[in-house]
Amino acid sequence: MSHEQRPGVAPFTERTPRVIAAGRLHRRRERDETGLFLAEGPQAVREAIDARAVKELFATPDAVARHPDLTKGATVVTDGAIAALAETVAPQGLVAVCHQRGVRLTDALAREPRLVAVLAEIRDPGNAGTILRTADAAGAGTVVFAGDAVDPYNGKCVRASAGSVFHTDLVRDGDAAATVEALKAAGLTVLAATGYGDTDLDDLADDGGLARPTAWLFGSEAHGLSAPLLAAADRRVRVPLHGRAESLNLAAAAAVCLYASARALRRPAADRP
Repeated sequence: MSHEQRPGVAPFTERTPRVIAAGRLHRRRERDETGLFLAEGPQAVREAIDARAVKELFATPDAVARHPDLTKGATVVTDGAIAALAETVAPQGLVAVCHQRGVRLTDALAREPRLVAVLAEIRDPGNAGTILRTADAAGAGTVVFAGDAVDPYNGKCVRASAGSVFHTDLVRDGDAAATVEALKAAGLTVLAATGYGDTDLDDLADDGGLARPTAWLFGSEAHGLSAPLLAAADRRVRVPLHGRAESLNLAAAAAVCLYASARALRRPAADRP
């Protein structure tokens, strides 16, 4: 973390070269080339610090006064500089330049995760970040952004993850079909979440079908999972609708599926069907 802001030196502005360089991380190409990304707000910064992911922290004088526990060694900047770095309407005065913590799928699978979430071709950053957060909360050790999915380090995705971008083994794999094959080869049961599934989630849970290491496939809100991915899955699972709602949105369906697996995996082996 930077220690260059000296007493008596004016805060850096939006025209300062280091601020300009950090601002380029709003572009995916720059993030991919540097392996860096931006995280804004005290919650994200706290998680980044805990994960030892911070390369540089920018903070306004007010933020330094409000968050002395987070801003030791921060580079002090003007409100205008923070506005240039942040993407929210009302920035909270803190923006960190962070190291990406992505891993290869083979390395993630070597740690033998019991629950994996695969975001296949999901391009909406809000949905993707919310599912990442839910997967983390449910205990998924690995989250895969597969195929032509959104960049997990997109600003909106990072904010929607509420810090979970720093917690899981985060994998990007451009070949979703190869991802499924690798998951199967590692011994995970691959379940495709789809409203048209031939297996009911409640029945699967009751029969003990969630009590072993599992990878869930989730497709985009608009188009769902592709036919080849549905065919490649071990089972195609639908969330039962007990009321009159036509469907669940993607993030809600993902939460139901992941928590059903989390509950099954936490049960003592003797109590499983």
